[in-house]
Amino acid sequence: MYTGLSATWFALIGLLFAGYFVLEGFDFGVGIVGPLVSRNEIDRRLCLNAIGPTWDGNEVWLITAGGAMFAAFPLWYGKLFNGAYLALFLVLLALIVRNVSFEFRGRVDDRRWRRTWDAANFGGSLVATLVWGVAFTNFAHGLPLTAAGYTGGLLGLLNPLALLGGLAVVALFAFHGSVFLALKTDGDLRQRALQVGRAAGVLAVVLVAAAVAGVAAGGRTWAGVSGALPGAVPLLLALIAVAALITAVVAAGQGRELPTFAATGVAVLLLLGGVWSLMYPMAIPASSGAVVAGVPGVPIALAASQPYTLTVMTIVAGIFTPVVLLYQGWTYWVFRRRLVGPSLGPPAARGGDPVR
Repeated sequence: MYTGLSATWFALIGLLFAGYFVLEGFDFGVGIVGPLVSRNEIDRRLCLNAIGPTWDGNEVWLITAGGAMFAAFPLWYGKLFNGAYLALFLVLLALIVRNVSFEFRGRVDDRRWRRTWDAANFGGSLVATLVWGVAFTNFAHGLPLTAAGYTGGLLGLLNPLALLGGLAVVALFAFHGSVFLALKTDGDLRQRALQVGRAAGVLAVVLVAAAVAGVAAGGRTWAGVSGALPGAVPLLLALIAVAALITAVVAAGQGRELPTFAATGVAVLLLLGGVWSLMYPMAIPASSGAVVAGVPGVPIALAASQPYTLTVMTIVAGIFTPVVLLYQGWTYWVFRRRLVGPSLGPPAARGGDPVR
């Protein structure tokens, strides 16, 4: 049977991943488009400073999601990462390289040293984004499961549809990050960020729409599985996400940065919602034909911890989650002003105007 707590925590973990991808998504996007929009050292510093006050706080969402998955659904955590350990290691390695680049770049006043860490930031952002896109496309399409869970390793994840989904997420985050960079900067850098964002947005619309069509054509269904949502629900969420991306591209063409950023954020949320609703009621969905013991995946009820554990987690989350959200919201409010390079105005004006 599906308990209310197990379904609730499945949804909450989805929300944590959604928050991570919306917030860390523009961090990754800035890292990806940074080399495309930067013309000199001042531009590169502005790109890093745009995400400098918040990138580490954004990663807390991933840590919390991983911890919640381990505590609320230990079987989900074990059966998934038993076979996808190398993919997880690749993400962690990319994040480590990227995070170290923020700290080490300015340690030595040498051009080659800074360029090396700029490349590390770009590579870490790109690899992490690509692997996340591949992983969540596989969640939507389903994994080739055995009685031991997923055992296909990294290569088992690299099917054509998953690679298409990975590239779609790279384009989406590049669009998301470009618009955020335009919101946080001024002058020529702002204009270049918008220009790159428009191109990335068009590419994101095409690739995301293609990935959605590929998943829909896969024909996986939970018909006959208790608690499954109608197939129209994830498809509708995905189609609205594509519509939001088209709206964002139009708004970007008009130079309307804030509506564009809001639309890309909504698109990320809806796409994650589509994946999560397509997975439910399975913690690990099986691909077509990969049925283990008559069940097309690992059900969340089977993967969940005992009700007492979930109850305690719910109480703790109810107490501390509002505090964390208020603190993070306050952080973004404090660092809301645009960044202006020294060549764009006198020192008194370098704090920039509040983002509008």
